[in-house]
Amino acid sequence: MDTEKQALLQPYKLGNLSLKNRIIMAPMTRSRADNPKKVPTDMHVEYYRQRAGAGLIITEGSQVSERAVGYVNTPGIHTAEQVEGWKKVTEAVHEEDGKIFMQLWHVGRISHPKFHHGEKPLAPSAINPNEQVYTPEGFEKTTEPKEMSMQEIQETIQEFKHAAQMAKDAGFDGIEIHSSNGYLFHQFFNKNANQRTDDYGGNIPNRARFFFDVLEAVSEVWPENQIGCRFNPSLHKSFGIVASEESIPTFDYIIEKLNAYDLAYVHLSEPFTDVSYVPYLETEIARHYRKIYKGTLMINNGFDRESGNKVIEAGDADLVAYAKWFISNPDLPKRFENKWPLAEFDQDTFYTPGKEGYTDYPVYEEEKVS
Repeated sequence: MDTEKQALLQPYKLGNLSLKNRIIMAPMTRSRADNPKKVPTDMHVEYYRQRAGAGLIITEGSQVSERAVGYVNTPGIHTAEQVEGWKKVTEAVHEEDGKIFMQLWHVGRISHPKFHHGEKPLAPSAINPNEQVYTPEGFEKTTEPKEMSMQEIQETIQEFKHAAQMAKDAGFDGIEIHSSNGYLFHQFFNKNANQRTDDYGGNIPNRARFFFDVLEAVSEVWPENQIGCRFNPSLHKSFGIVASEESIPTFDYIIEKLNAYDLAYVHLSEPFTDVSYVPYLETEIARHYRKIYKGTLMINNGFDRESGNKVIEAGDADLVAYAKWFISNPDLPKRFENKWPLAEFDQDTFYTPGKEGYTDYPVYEEEKVS
């Protein structure tokens, strides 16, 4: 494949933004905000600056409030100090001619009372996900969460709206709603996690209502074409989610309904695990949802240069998001362009404090010299 003809390297018009390529840096939890106020540091500035060659960077999930926390050392986007920290990040990325979206995050029941002064984490229903979470004392089992009251649902909608405004104040180019991977929105979508009998539970439109209420709220802050949404339709037996025969119809409903909005993109994950044995789940997410969604489709999970080019050439996606390869290859687009070998990542340093495994991966030219 000629370098200049690689689909991944072609520019793309995303809402009001011009992306220099279609290689997207996926959101990744890195647990480097190891300070009491969960503020991004100079390390975050350098980390994102190094990767500004991506067509678009989507930040790590950043909690919209203290109640949204579920992991140690994850940054937030709900205080003035956090905004000031993120401003340095957006300025650094923009100086390198990069574009960057903030991912808004609420983990729901994938949390622990130790993050909430002993209070139970919030969720659509009081159903323990039976997962493990990493607390300040190490791995601990999740507990039964608190079923959100109608007031708490409304408060959470406002927390997302407030965080969206904070992201705007910090200079981001847009926001992504993290409605994926077993976190709060996904818990509302999933009938095994959501057993409410009010307007936010029961049938598919009711289980999707919370997401659309949040989308409407953040649309009062950001133009729709600067808002993205992330989903994982075939997630099964991960992050506390057990899929059901209603899982794909639920996401079909949501993504079909999103055609009425002028979103920046819909960001989808191919299955995290083998679901070929589950007759009611989709094994080819991009292909399935390309037929349903009329706007920009971003796909991720397990792509390399060759398969990323292929999925765009086949017409099944417009943009491809890369996670782990961006950790160890800050110059990933340049490596794809020149067909240089990729540096391996060290999983042992994905979530550890400090620069090791974070800002110390060299670009290819430096790697060759060393």
